[in-house]
Formats: sequence, C-alpha cells, structure tokens
Amino acid sequence: MTDSSHHPFTPPPELLDALSSARRPLLIAHISPDGDAIGSLTALGYLLYRMGKDPILACQDKAPATFNFLPFYDRIVQNVDSERPDLVISLDSSDPTRMGGIYEEERFGDLPLIVIDHHVTNVYFGDINWVDPQCVATDQMIYYLTKALNEPLDETLATALLTGIVTDTRGFRTYNVTPAVMHVTGELIDAGAPLAMITERTLDTRSMALITLWGRALDTVELADGVISAMNTLAMRKDLGGIIRAEGLVSFILSAQEAKIAAVFTEMPDGKVECSFRARRGYDVSQIALNLGGGGHPPAAGCTVEGEIHAVRRMVVEMLKEEAKKKK
Repeated sequence: MTDSSHHPFTPPPELLDALSSARRPLLIAHISPDGDAIGSLTALGYLLYRMGKDPILACQDKAPATFNFLPFYDRIVQNVDSERPDLVISLDSSDPTRMGGIYEEERFGDLPLIVIDHHVTNVYFGDINWVDPQCVATDQMIYYLTKALNEPLDETLATALLTGIVTDTRGFRTYNVTPAVMHVTGELIDAGAPLAMITERTLDTRSMALITLWGRALDTVELADGVISAMNTLAMRKDLGGIIRAEGLVSFILSAQEAKIAAVFTEMPDGKVECSFRARRGYDVSQIALNLGGGGHPPAAGCTVEGEIHAVRRMVVEMLKEEAKKKK
C-alpha cells in the first residue's frame, strides 16, 4: 500500500504506471453523487478514453440530470455485471462503503485499487492512495494528473474539471479556496470551460419539486446553542416525483446569523437517516461524521445513521452542540 505524502499536488509514480498499463479501467464515483464526483468521473473517463483506453464509468446512484452537459454523462452505468476490468479507480470516496454496491470484493478484490480523493477523513483503503486534502476538489487533483501525464487540456476536459471545483467550493466561497485553486481555474477557463454556464447549471438552477421540498423542510428548522437543523422526511416528498435529497438546503440554513453549524436529516426508506453537515470557519464537523461512520471535511461532512429520524436528530444535534461550544 502506498500513499501520496511525498509531495502535494503530484500523483505518485506508481499511479501513473498503473494508469499507463491499464486497458479497461473501472472508475467508480461515490453514492449520492455530487458535482465533484460526477465531474471527476467524467473527466478521468474522458481523459483515459482520449489516451486510447476503454474505461467503464460507474456509480450506484443515477447521476443528477443537472450534470448532463458533461462528457460521457450518458455512459455512466449503475451496474457492471458483464464487465471485466483490469484496474479499479475510486474517485472522491473517503472509504470503501462510499462506492456502494458497484465495488464487489469477491469480483474485484484481486484487481489493483487506486484511490484518488481530497477528503481529510480518507482511510487509505487502496493499493495506491493519492489523497490530498489541500485540494478543494478531486477534480483539482485530476487537473494535476492531466499535467503529470503530459496530456493537453481541451474544452471538454476543462468543463468537467471546473464543474467539480465550482460545486465543491460553492462558487469559490469556501475558506479553502487558495491562489493555487484560482490558478487552476484560470487555466481551465483559458482552455474553454464556461464558468458562467457551469455556475448557473449547478448552483443557480433548481426544480420546482426541490423548491417545494425546501419549503416543507424549512417548517422543521430549529436553532439552539449555535446549531441549526432541519428534517427531510419520507412524507414530505411522497408526491414530488422521486426526489430524495433537499440539495443545497444545509448551506442555506447555515446562512442564519446565529448559526455556527448546520445539519439536515433525510429519512430514507430503509430505516436509516442521511445526515448532512456544514460548519462556519473554525468549527469541524468532519470528526463527528467520521465517528458516526461517515466522513468529509471540517466545513462539510456527512454520514448515515440507523434509526428513527427524530431520535437521530436529537442525538446528533447534541454532538454538534458540543462542537459549537468550542471557542474559535
């Protein structure tokens, strides 16, 4: 097992070797994919295809239609039953459970597993691990990979890469945006990535169903001791055409002046509750998520907890209140 501690922003040589020798790599984005998951999946898939390889792009959950402008979006599959890859690459996942049902140990356990991820809570579960929390997005890492492979940036690749950076930084508003991020962004725009279109499609466009769900969930908002939270129940969305997550709501409720930490609890049909956390600068929700079996970054993390939604909310909010008490 190797890691990427040798130098920031530089993929390990053995990763480059593994990519070069692979012919049929399986790329896996995490469950409930966001812009960085789909952006890095399609960017790396397109890059490898351009290098003459035959990549399989997979994600357990269907990619949101928001991202249907990305290359190879229509090639993303939900199962790989009949495929036999020669390499597995996990993208934007901090632990193996995030790959969902796509990664089957009995089928793929004998294949080399590469992990490319930027989450500080990554558990280094690959044979080759390139983990760089200094990067704001896994797509930023794929940009550096493109450079390391001496591959040119074109408009198609740049668009996919910039999508992950824009979405994971909420439009360059997170406190981990550095001059290095803006340098990469400038190069991607130079290569033809349409920043205004990406921002509009991914951050400023919502379905009426999502707006309706926000409205219902906002009725459940509570604020206490610096922690603001809301619930998204099965009943709230029963008539909304299959929508599940109230995307963006957790960041919205954190905008309350009195809030230090925000949480949204989503009731799932299997008796579990998805917990999504956001924190203002100086507070760390990643360790709470990690302790509950999830992961993420200090300002943005999540986990899935078994139990009834009201009980899960009470328990987790108490944990978050302890973090909110810490003087920063």
